[in-house]
Amino acid sequence: MDQLARSAAAVSSRTAASASGSATSRPDPPHRSAGHRAEAQSRRSAAAVEQEEQEQSKAAILTDLQKGRSRRAIVHTTVSSSSSRSTSAVSTRKMGVHEEVRVTEWCMVTPSEETNRHGLWLTPIDLTWATTGHTPTVHLYRSDSGGAVDDFFDVARLKAALAKALVAFYPLAGRLGVDTDGRPQIDCAGQGVLFVVAHSVLTVDDLSSFQPSPELKRLFVPRVEDYSPSLMCGVQVNFLKCGGVALGVAMHHIAVDAIGAFHFFRTWSTFSRDGDAAATALERPCHDRTPLRARSPPVIHPDALTLFCPPKQQSPSEEPKPSPGAVANQIFILSKDQVAALKRACTSGASTFCAVSAHVWRCVCAARRLPPDATARLIFPANVRASLRPQLPDSYFGNGIIMLGVTGKVQDITSGEQLDSIACRIRGAIRRMDDEMVRSAIDYMEIAGSQSQTDAPTGSIPPATDLRVVSWKGTLVYGTDFGWGKPLVVLRAEQPRAGIAYLIDGADGSMRILLSAEPAIVNDLQRLLYANI
Repeated sequence: MDQLARSAAAVSSRTAASASGSATSRPDPPHRSAGHRAEAQSRRSAAAVEQEEQEQSKAAILTDLQKGRSRRAIVHTTVSSSSSRSTSAVSTRKMGVHEEVRVTEWCMVTPSEETNRHGLWLTPIDLTWATTGHTPTVHLYRSDSGGAVDDFFDVARLKAALAKALVAFYPLAGRLGVDTDGRPQIDCAGQGVLFVVAHSVLTVDDLSSFQPSPELKRLFVPRVEDYSPSLMCGVQVNFLKCGGVALGVAMHHIAVDAIGAFHFFRTWSTFSRDGDAAATALERPCHDRTPLRARSPPVIHPDALTLFCPPKQQSPSEEPKPSPGAVANQIFILSKDQVAALKRACTSGASTFCAVSAHVWRCVCAARRLPPDATARLIFPANVRASLRPQLPDSYFGNGIIMLGVTGKVQDITSGEQLDSIACRIRGAIRRMDDEMVRSAIDYMEIAGSQSQTDAPTGSIPPATDLRVVSWKGTLVYGTDFGWGKPLVVLRAEQPRAGIAYLIDGADGSMRILLSAEPAIVNDLQRLLYANI
């Protein structure tokens, strides 16, 4: 505590010195003494040194962001409000006289009205994501004025809107717990969502072209992992030097998939933009998870295991392991015309997802220079809400996705088959996912989940022959307008493993492909992705 007090005092002292320096930056009146002029000159020199150190700090951060490096946090700052915990949720590293990200406030935002208090049962699909942890995302917003605006991302307004959204999305205010049988559940008692306010020396232009990295996550996403029991959600509003905002979010995957997560973002942002009038127009989430219970006794269709790919199970104490060596995170953009060209190449007809996924799979297999007779596998999550009978509503708030897989010989994928043939394989797997297949998958997960408590395979590094494609298409990822405009960029803050691609809608009909791959193949991959389209 003494160290923290000294650090806080030092920051206060520097702030006061800076304020005094700016106040004395005018020419000295003639009647001032030589001593006063010397003191003023000293203060101006201190301000100049401080500005120089700030620029050096910013340059060092940018270097780390560009190289995907992460520094160890060595200074903890504790800033609390009336409902804050006694330890800081965010760590910052001291650089000269400035911190990379300076936390000014943090608290727990609770629902604005009384909500259901109970243990929310988790489905077998939810439990397959138990050890995945929190999904970190960053939403980047630019201030139209080009500078700081008093009410831009007004904190009080954001908190009030979040509290209103949590009434309907109350599981996000809960904590991860266990029931009397030891099965994970969400303990819903309105405990709250972590809300952090921070300030950074970076600007929107500094960040708009950056890729996911440990540094990006460390700077702008709240440290929810510091809490036990585990939080379901945390947000961090980072005010940038230019007046823009980087909104960092960490949401536990056991609670919800991307479809539900962006439903929550749209609700929160609509309350912020439109106030109470938004309530009548918003679609409420569905929290009834009983349709995804396993059958008793379980029945697994003989074709089910050839179709779906359950995530690897690992013990809760085991952290996900990154791919061996470095991972290159690269964003590739396909224009609207290029996406249309890929769909035209699929002469049998294909959705945007099938056409683009087939193209990316083919390019990755070629860039990796895999043996021609090796078997490659494409894995992707399929939304099964409409596959069940009766169907789940689109507003189902939970994990309504099942991992599917298609395989093929590398020589067939890279040379022997047309794009249409590969897209047809993907489309065929999706079409086979009917009610019986979904329920077989759920039954399998229920059985495997109980066995995995004592017999869990270790490791989470995907084979070099695997590619996972995750689609955020149709989630209205750019629909989160809090009242100050839509985001410029939305992306995962970190992706530590190679062999994963995210497909994200562009604002103009384009497609952003966030691809995490082995650094050695990036140049070939870029050439192949844009060849002949």
